Amino acid sequence: MDFNSLKLIAMALVVGLGVIGPGIGIGLIGGNALNALGRNPQAEAKIRSLMILAIAFAESLAIFALLFGFIILGTSK
Repeated sequence: MDFNSLKLIAMALVVGLGVIGPGIGIGLIGGNALNALGRNPQAEAKIRSLMILAIAFAESLAIFALLFGFIILGTSK
C-alpha cells in the first residue's frame, strides 16, 4: 500500500470516529431538552437557548475531527 492510500484511510478513520461522539452527544442533548420541555413547558426559551449552545459545543468537536483529517491528508512523506 502506498502512502497516499494510507493517508486516505487515516483521514476516513479520524473523521469517522471523531464524529461518532458529537453525534451521540447531540442526540442526548435533544432528547433531554425534550424531556425538560415536557416537565416544564414555561421554561422553553431558556431550555432552547441552552440546548443550542450545548449543540454548538458538541458540533465544534466534529469540526476539529474534520480539521485533523484534512491535516493528515495534507501531510507529505
